[in-house]
Amino acid sequence: MASDVHQRVEEILREIPPHITVVAAAKGASAERVREAIDAGIQVIGQNYFSEARRVRAQLPQQVTWHFLGRLRSHDIRPTNLELFDVLQSVDSLRLAERVSSRCVASGRTMHLLLEVNSAREPQKGGLMPENVEGVLRSVALLPHVRVTGLMTIGPLTSSTEEYRQVFSEVRRLFEHVRTLDLPGARLETLSMGMSDSYRVAIDEGATMVRLGTRIFGPRNA
Repeated sequence: MASDVHQRVEEILREIPPHITVVAAAKGASAERVREAIDAGIQVIGQNYFSEARRVRAQLPQQVTWHFLGRLRSHDIRPTNLELFDVLQSVDSLRLAERVSSRCVASGRTMHLLLEVNSAREPQKGGLMPENVEGVLRSVALLPHVRVTGLMTIGPLTSSTEEYRQVFSEVRRLFEHVRTLDLPGARLETLSMGMSDSYRVAIDEGATMVRLGTRIFGPRNA
C-alpha cells in the first residue's frame, strides 16, 4: 500500500502541469518520508536548515536536486554548507551573493542563485524590495562562480486569494522585466512562488516553480 506521502505526491503531479517544478519543502520531515516523496516522482528537495539537510542527505542515496529555502545568513556561507545544495533560493543582498561567490571561487564550483523578493514589503521578512531587485541583479550578475537563475518570493502572510494574486502578479511583471535585460551571469528561467496554501494562485500568475511542504508531508507535527 502506498504511503500518505506517496499518494499526495502522485495527486500533486497529476494536478500540476509538467512544466511547473515542484519542490518538496522537507522542513522537519524524516529522511524516510523524503525518500517516499522521491520514490513517488519528486526531483527537487528543499531544506530550510543546513544541519537538517546534512542529516537527511546522508541517508538518501537518490540523485535529486537540493535547494536551500531558509533565511540565508552570512555566517552560514561556508564550503561545508554550500556543498549540500545546488541552488540557494533566498539570496537577498549583494553582500550575501559576494560571500557565496568568494567561497565558490575557492572551491572551483558554480552556485545557482534565486534573488528573494519581499513582494508584500513585510518588515519581518527577508527579501529585496521590488524596486531594488534590478540594481542588485546587475551587480550579482557580474560576480564569478555564481549564476542568477531567477526570482523567489514567499508572498504575504494572509489567507486572501486576492492578496496573493496581487503580489504574485507584481513579481511576475518584475521577472518579465529583468529577463529582458539579458545580463551576463544571469539565466532567468525560474520564478519560484507559491506554497501549500497559495500554489494554485501562484501558478495562475506565472510561477514556474512551487514549494510544497504541508501539501506533501502533512502538518509539521504529524
